[in-house]
Amino acid sequence: MKLIQLPTQAFEQRIKEEMEENPALEDGKEERIDEYDDIGNENSEDDYDNDNETIETEIDVDEYLSDDEIPSYRLNANNYSPDDDDKQVPYAAGTSFTQHLKTQLSTFRFEETEHEIAEFLVGSVDESGYIRRAVQDIVDDLAFTQNIYTDEATVEKVLDKVQQLDPAGVGARSLEECLLIQLTRKESTKQVELAKDIMERSFDHFSKKHYKKLLSRHDISEDELREAIEVIEHLNPKPGGAYSGNTRMVEHVIPDFTIKIEDGELQLTLNGRNAPEMHISRDYNNMLKGYKESKEKTKAQKDAVMFIKQKLDAAKWFIEAIKQRQQTLMVTMSSIMNYQKEYFLTGDERNLRPMILKDIADEIEMDVSTVSRVANSKYVDTPYGTKLIKEFFSESMTNDQGEEVSTREIKKILEMSIEEEDKRKPLTDEKLAKVLKDKGYPIARRTVAKYREQLDISVARLRKEI
Repeated sequence: MKLIQLPTQAFEQRIKEEMEENPALEDGKEERIDEYDDIGNENSEDDYDNDNETIETEIDVDEYLSDDEIPSYRLNANNYSPDDDDKQVPYAAGTSFTQHLKTQLSTFRFEETEHEIAEFLVGSVDESGYIRRAVQDIVDDLAFTQNIYTDEATVEKVLDKVQQLDPAGVGARSLEECLLIQLTRKESTKQVELAKDIMERSFDHFSKKHYKKLLSRHDISEDELREAIEVIEHLNPKPGGAYSGNTRMVEHVIPDFTIKIEDGELQLTLNGRNAPEMHISRDYNNMLKGYKESKEKTKAQKDAVMFIKQKLDAAKWFIEAIKQRQQTLMVTMSSIMNYQKEYFLTGDERNLRPMILKDIADEIEMDVSTVSRVANSKYVDTPYGTKLIKEFFSESMTNDQGEEVSTREIKKILEMSIEEEDKRKPLTDEKLAKVLKDKGYPIARRTVAKYREQLDISVARLRKEI
């Protein structure tokens, strides 16, 4: 259950750790090179094929040594419930946001104290890319925690350089400052200069979309305002958003499965990195055979063979666990793929059927917790992008025809209705509820508001365009 839960990258790390701890476990790739050279390497390492398995579990250690010869304490193990969650799952790899910023500091010339202040400021950048603390508070913190005595002017001077780091806008203390930093890096044009002027003089009116007040204050036409707003809308309000956090790693998603469409049919493959080739060490096997053939069995030999048995048992268990993991992943994903066949063939989210964990668990005759572990931590590469598997699950509701439809389908139709609205007069939640009702989805206004928020779509007033 713990192995099933691990994403590909964490699974590879788990195998590496097991091989380091257990010398009886060996990687089978080197042996396969000579064995399959004549075939011409027909199978790529990223494809999973049951015919390629070289997992060997034939050796029966108990033939060579009975449990009577082993002290009971050697057989003790830590027992875990199948439902225990692994709290330490290495889910991503890369460079941390903080490290990414610190690396760039070397491009500036700082005095020693200034460099220490710059590093402290970089360490204060939050996951969105902002420094949300007053300069005076930072001055106090530097004195109390770093033993650096400075003043606001010096911190402001260093902050100005920190705000020159990439991504543009990082180190800002407000949204207004973040957008202005990005605008100052742009090539100067009439639209960019107007956008700067709006940010500096009328940010409050802009954020509340009081367009008439902007037209009057800046003495501009609607077309000029529209062009300036277009420039601003292409800026990044969260420059740190490309990173998962200022202390966590930048995430690189490795899909566990691939779904392709070939001749109108869906083809599912498991990433080859989830199907390692492993076998029991022949050297350890030979040691046991030597013990069996030995006429005189000394205490030292018995102690050695006890150690060997322990390692071989662990290796056999691990190989079998990997095999079960592969089978469980394939069976579960295959069931999900067939259940949502219409979606995978078209890519249209309106074709997603209502599907809960129990639907799949019942079909493959496994526990709901097993399906949950696959759905919550695995990704699939589809013709429409790489998706987290749990995104294909949704509750159902009944439309006016008495048919069960997925809440994902309703959200998609809500999203399309908002995309098609007149942006000069965007639809309120009440009007959106009426639109959905006319399309056969009778849902309440508060439900529309909930779905809209889940889709990260603003209220009508903030969707208004000039």
